[in-house]
Amino acid sequence: MTTSTALRATETTETTLARAWAVLETVPDPEIPVVSIRELGILRDVRRDADGTLEVVITPTYSGCPAMSQIAEDVAHALDAAELKPYRIATVLAPAWTTDWMTADAREKLRAYGIAPPTGNCGSPAPVQEKVMRFVPRALPAPSCPRCGSAHTERLAQFGSTACKALYRCLDCREPFDYFKPY
Repeated sequence: MTTSTALRATETTETTLARAWAVLETVPDPEIPVVSIRELGILRDVRRDADGTLEVVITPTYSGCPAMSQIAEDVAHALDAAELKPYRIATVLAPAWTTDWMTADAREKLRAYGIAPPTGNCGSPAPVQEKVMRFVPRALPAPSCPRCGSAHTERLAQFGSTACKALYRCLDCREPFDYFKPY
């Protein structure tokens, strides 16, 4: 048994989990490489079972997301490289992913990358005691252009470069851009 193996064998659950979170923080989203799966809220949990197996819980941005197999593969490569074994990767569909799970850093990175982050109530849910009834869907404000900041934009297509984004154009700077749809 090598020294590094002996050290890993005595690692506490807290230390192992902290290492796993740190390793997985570096796994980029395959479709938007400037943000990590943790920043997007795809990485939901890392826990350790009684037998010592790490369980990594990921949730797709929508149930048919084609990037999930690549994300699971990237998670496995990261855990293998860090010698964090044994592990299991679980894809969980409920609760469904929401843009509320995105970090503020992810939103800023999206904007800097040229993708308008989601608008609306993201990140600020209504108080629990307040029940909102709506018979007509309220239109969300148009996204601001990530290049010039103008709110004078129009939607060109319901789907952009991926199904979770829509294609917009700024009417001031005339540049097209993806908009990450709020869910």
